[in-house]
Amino acid sequence: MANFNRCILVGNLTRDIELKHTPQGTAVTEIGLAINERRKTKDDEYVDETTFVDVTLWGRTAEVAAEYLHKGSPALIEGRLKLDTWETDGQKRSKLRVVGERLQLLGSPPSKRDDDEVSQAATIGSNADDDVPF
Repeated sequence: MANFNRCILVGNLTRDIELKHTPQGTAVTEIGLAINERRKTKDDEYVDETTFVDVTLWGRTAEVAAEYLHKGSPALIEGRLKLDTWETDGQKRSKLRVVGERLQLLGSPPSKRDDDEVSQAATIGSNADDDVPF
């Protein structure tokens, strides 16, 4: 049986980025992404729903995100789902998150950057292993 694990998300960052590095020197960051959806109810009223997704970015993708994005910035992230499991006080816990493998910067580029630098940094992909310990 074939398997396929891809997701594409467009949303806004929920907080400023805090870039960290593993003991081996690999850049990593955890970002929050808010994805807004407006839908119409059966009463013809619009309801806004927001889904919050945690995303992990690695390597150069994490560095570019830290350099160009901040709270409220729009971004497109392509990646895969990963289930984290752990135990706290004897209770098993789990959380589904996205491991971002491609980042597309959305919105207006900074005005003081020239077009070549911005276009080169606009789409960044990473092949870093997401299982590197912090």
